[in-house]
Amino acid sequence: MAGADRLWRVVNTVDRQRPWLQTSGMEPTQTALIVPIPEAEEAVGRFRASLDRAAGWGVPAHVTVLYPFLPPQQIDEQVLAVLRATIAGIPRFDVALTHVGWFGETVVWLAPQPDRPFRELTTAVWQQFPEAPPYAGAHSDVVPHLTIGHDAAKTTLSHAAQTVSAHLPIRTAIDRVRLIAGTPDVSPWRTVCELPLGATPQAPAGTGFEAATA
Repeated sequence: MAGADRLWRVVNTVDRQRPWLQTSGMEPTQTALIVPIPEAEEAVGRFRASLDRAAGWGVPAHVTVLYPFLPPQQIDEQVLAVLRATIAGIPRFDVALTHVGWFGETVVWLAPQPDRPFRELTTAVWQQFPEAPPYAGAHSDVVPHLTIGHDAAKTTLSHAAQTVSAHLPIRTAIDRVRLIAGTPDVSPWRTVCELPLGATPQAPAGTGFEAATA
């Protein structure tokens, strides 16, 4: 239990106002950085409940920034300070989930547009923590996506994709990244802290969110 106690104690030192910092009896073994998309829950929630393992861990509909991140025992005040500064270096942005995508025939997902800010977040964090490559280095191109379901019958995934498509586009404003910790398939994943993005720069007329999603 020393690792879990240390993780929550470190974050509690940084921000004592977080109500979720109570130990739960299960030591987390992994951490992740995600961008929750609550606006997508109505469309994807019932499908994720049965088709996405992460939903069973208590992880909300989201776009992953970096998974796995550092082991929980390595999360300390210095790491959190670097994370906060790194995330704050990326401006807040608006995004729309515009269409369904597939990885092969086994993973169906929603594509965020524009996806560049998510890529910039992943790259920025990875540059600061090169020992934690996205998906442990398994993929040469990390594609931002919101998973609907995976590893089910193609007909089941296709039905989910068709049903969710009727809700598109789903628009949202992204202003923070969430650090979560847990153990896959064993314990619920819990929020460690939230990391605000930077201020939104002034954009010339016709080059912002509406132009990107028109």
